[in-house]
Amino acid sequence: MASWSNFHVPLPPDLHEILRDEAERSGMPAAALAREALQSWLTQRRRQRLHEEIAAWAKDRAGTDLDLDKDLERAGLELGGAV
Repeated sequence: MASWSNFHVPLPPDLHEILRDEAERSGMPAAALAREALQSWLTQRRRQRLHEEIAAWAKDRAGTDLDLDKDLERAGLELGGAV
């Protein structure tokens, strides 16, 4: 088992109450729910950042030699694909 690190996160009373209520309803420890929520949020943030980086890269290279291959674009149009 990997070693764990502790991280203290003070919560405002309303968020603490929501977490405590959800933990009680789900039968899961509040710490496990908080870890799950944090993991989900961080994963989504990472995906969003990657999407933004790819979009910025594509925008910066639009119209350059790194843009869509002209033969591939033409073949797609001939097959009725949208560009």
